[in-house]
Amino acid sequence: MELKDILSHVDHTLLKQTATWEDIRVLIDDAITYGTASVCIPPQYIRQGAEYAAGKMKMCTVIGFPNGYHTTPVKAFETKQACLDGADEIDMVIHVGMVKMGKYDAVLEDIKAVRAACPGKILKVIIETCLLTDEEKIKMCQVVGESGADYIKTSTGFAGGGATLHDIELFAAHVPAGLKIKAAGGISSVSDAEAFLAAGADRLGTSRLVAEAKGVEAKEKY
Repeated sequence: MELKDILSHVDHTLLKQTATWEDIRVLIDDAITYGTASVCIPPQYIRQGAEYAAGKMKMCTVIGFPNGYHTTPVKAFETKQACLDGADEIDMVIHVGMVKMGKYDAVLEDIKAVRAACPGKILKVIIETCLLTDEEKIKMCQVVGESGADYIKTSTGFAGGGATLHDIELFAAHVPAGLKIKAAGGISSVSDAEAFLAAGADRLGTSRLVAEAKGVEAKEKY
């Protein structure tokens, strides 16, 4: 698989607490140059980012990030505001504690509220796989499928673990038709990306592949 094809599946991501507008601007420039699927940036920068990109790059942001235990009305409000500011895609975090308590109906209603707050936008649901059992992950494939979301996503990258091939293969075996998969966290090389895509992922959340593309480009010049 060619690098440019892999990059077309990447949400070029910067969600560090220390990210400045200058960091975000460079991220957007690189995303446009290398043809990523989107940039995934903090909500605070969505309006400025959308104005700066001027339609040349999709804007993705995070809701209930990174712990997911915001109340449902807060998540819905965050989502509406992000869309007003120019977000094209929403990556929301579930309340993992609700899953642990077996309150899947509450998790479903939480996702549905965010879905209703972003009509026409792509919605990805982060279930934080490193904190769940395989049984819980399989159940969440069903719940996310019922919610009307577009993607089930592995991780925030802030909970001590990221995507694994096992999780992507598990998702691929259990997601209902039409529900896509996003792998995020720990994808550090082209070979990693190829493996995740081959296992069933459609999107990859990472910042490292653009850096690798830059390195390849630099080598080709010399």
